[in-house]
Amino acid sequence: MRIPVPEMLKERAAIAADNPVVPRDAATVVVVRDGAAGIEAYLLRRQPTMEFAPGMYVFPGGGVDDADRNAEVPWAGPPPSVWAERFGCSEDIAKGLVCAAVRETFEESGVLLAGPDADSVVADTSSPEFQAARLALEARELTFAAYLADSGLVLRADLLGAWSHWITPIFEPRRFDTRFFVAVLPEGQSVGELARESDHALWAPLSKVLEAVESGASGMLPPTFFTCKEIADLAAPEVLTAAEKRIVRAIEPKLVEVDGELFLESDTEGLS
Repeated sequence: MRIPVPEMLKERAAIAADNPVVPRDAATVVVVRDGAAGIEAYLLRRQPTMEFAPGMYVFPGGGVDDADRNAEVPWAGPPPSVWAERFGCSEDIAKGLVCAAVRETFEESGVLLAGPDADSVVADTSSPEFQAARLALEARELTFAAYLADSGLVLRADLLGAWSHWITPIFEPRRFDTRFFVAVLPEGQSVGELARESDHALWAPLSKVLEAVESGASGMLPPTFFTCKEIADLAAPEVLTAAEKRIVRAIEPKLVEVDGELFLESDTEGLS
């Protein structure tokens, strides 16, 4: 996959290539459901004042915190060792990625991939208590491990699937080493109030999303767009099964020059 580098980024690319920022581990989750126009994903539009990806449509997600890696989290489903093998990382990073994926999804959408035990999931997260917990987690007044333990809940790692692994290009001043997960909206749950980092959110049919981005009506970073394209032809119940068959390897878009023009090139061959 090759896309042109905008003029505004060319000078930054030349400078940053000599002094790249070390990327931070991060997780993002494609939460899907079936809709009248096909599979839909929950998308957030980032505030225009944000330093990273302002105004872009993104999936819920964010950086891995120390507490995600180090706290004792009530856990059900595949252990960190399984995720470490899928993502090609250490077990402590894998644990942090899964915890960050579930925590950030709850903070940013109100969807909670947790339940009272390994065979159940929270059926409704619309109460004021859940909203208060989201705000406390976002403000870092509460750790996710403590919230789960105090609420008698366990993280349901089995409700996630490993999809892909993207690293922010070298010229960006803020870089992330991001693992993409997929999940199906749990029955009975719905999204809650808008997260503070976003100014708009919606359940969007992926067929319409691709049309909007290709026409220039909506903005989306290449990894998000490419992920939408990969999932668009599936039904929501098929997503986790498809994830099991995925080859997950790191994709880091590189700058290439073709006929005097700069492009970002990503090696996405053979991933599905």
